[in-house]
Order: sequence, then C-alpha cells, then structure tokens
Amino acid sequence: MKKLLKLTLLAAAALCLGACDEDKTYEDPGLEVTPHNISGTWQLAEWNGTTLAEGSYVYIEFTRKDQLFTMYQNLDSFSARKLTGRYDITTDVELGAIIMGAYDYGIGDWGHRYIVSDLYEDTMVWTAQDDPTIVSVYKRCDAIPGEITGAAAEE
Repeated sequence: MKKLLKLTLLAAAALCLGACDEDKTYEDPGLEVTPHNISGTWQLAEWNGTTLAEGSYVYIEFTRKDQLFTMYQNLDSFSARKLTGRYDITTDVELGAIIMGAYDYGIGDWGHRYIVSDLYEDTMVWTAQDDPTIVSVYKRCDAIPGEITGAAAEE
C-alpha cells in the first residue's frame, strides 16, 4: 500500500511539474508615447512596407518642451523642403497614442492623425488613423545631416 501511495504522489508531482509552462513569452510594451520619449531626430526608414527610393528622405525633429517639430523632406520637391509647426499627442482608449500636427504659416494640419505604436529607443511605427494601409516606420538618428539643413554650407 505504501508503494502505491508513493507511486501516486510521484505521478501527481510529475504531472504538476509537466503542466508548468516555461515557454511563456511576454511582449515588450515598449515606451509610453509622450513628448519626452519621442523627443529627438527621426528618419523615415519605411513607408507602406518599402524603403524610400535612393536620394529620398524625411527627417523630423521633435522638441519636447514646446511640442514643436521641424521637418526636412524631399518627397514632393527636388530639393529639401523645411516645414515647421506644432504637434500634440492624445490617448484614445481603444487606439492608444495618437500624434497630430499643424504646420506653421497657415499651411494647415498634417494630412492624417497617426496611431503611434511600437515606440522604442530607436524605432517607432505610425499608422494613419483614417487609413490603416498607410504605415510609416521611423528610426532615431543623431541629427539631420548638415547638407540637408544647409549647415554644411555655412562652415
């Protein structure tokens, strides 16, 4: 009888140990989307799943304190185009963090409001709120190159 009891306890222990799931993977939620965490310079690395054509660029620099942005891009012009303005981040209960902006000089608002996801120290993803097929991947960089801002010509 003692042998049967020991075997039963041993089998129960083996079942308990076997039931433990050690392969649990926990998703890294990334950083909270705040002006502090997106502050700095970012370069558009991918747009709608493809990299930009050679020579094309979008750089955007976010200033945390006044929630200002400066953007240099050449997607709709031959040379660099500098755009400035203000941005704001809101939180939607269902969608999460949403970034929106307005250009200076009465140019108007950004074309879309973007859901910001997967924000990490060096990368973030924007998805247009009104068109989920528009997805932009940004990579953090040290600065906007001087040849784009014109700083290289001043030296």
